[in-house]
Amino acid sequence: MKKVAQEVYDRIDNDLYHEEGDIWWQSDSPLYLIQYSVNPARVGYLKKILFDTLNVSPQGKAALEIGCGGGILCEEIARMGFDVTGIDPSEQSLQIATSHAKASSLQIQYEKGTGEALPYGDSSFDFVCCCDTLEHVRDVPKVISEISRVLKPEGIFCYDTFNRTFMSKLVAINISQVWKRWAFVPPNLHVWEMFIKPDELTSLLWQNSMECQEHRGMGPNVSLLVFLRYLRKRAKGELTYKNLGEKLFLVESSNMSIMYMGYAIKSQ
Repeated sequence: MKKVAQEVYDRIDNDLYHEEGDIWWQSDSPLYLIQYSVNPARVGYLKKILFDTLNVSPQGKAALEIGCGGGILCEEIARMGFDVTGIDPSEQSLQIATSHAKASSLQIQYEKGTGEALPYGDSSFDFVCCCDTLEHVRDVPKVISEISRVLKPEGIFCYDTFNRTFMSKLVAINISQVWKRWAFVPPNLHVWEMFIKPDELTSLLWQNSMECQEHRGMGPNVSLLVFLRYLRKRAKGELTYKNLGEKLFLVESSNMSIMYMGYAIKSQ
């Protein structure tokens, strides 16, 4: 797997995360859906792997989230009992994350930086999480290399991302952000060519001393027709983003054609 070509990377709109105002926690923002449509499946999977499968005790364990945005997932990890650090290139998002954590009485360290150059020493973290981020960076191999570097031996890396398939192009690109009849996120939020196939990520992990343990799919809780019906109502103003999140959310499945999540363990 190689660095994304510049002409492809130029098409993605990562400037969205630098916009003024709270785009993360306000119910009139499409990113509000992360809390209700995405996080339940994501957090449920993390808890299952960390606590049921691996029997991790979080007390005194250092966790890092790469691409933390407004802190939606960091706060969930902090509530699990980890000592959490979140890193993101957007100062605006970090300000929102810091304010929300303080209001929620959560101790989370937020820092500005990128996954390609993590400002931490070798073997600094017991647990690293990178969700909905790998498909936004230009140099995925460098990010994975940096994750391996800061992860302790036998440390855990959890992630999710989009698969590069016909179905993900249809649903995550065309329906979600291009076709105005249904679109509910900004244009160019994602670029299909930057999506990552599971075997590509598995190989990259292995090259960086991390062994993939499994991959699981993530998909809508309803059929495609019902999915489209809800999106059409949102586009017509009949549903708010909050209403949409209550009706439409992701669930864990064996189908990895749109999104998948997984975890890897660093070798000793």
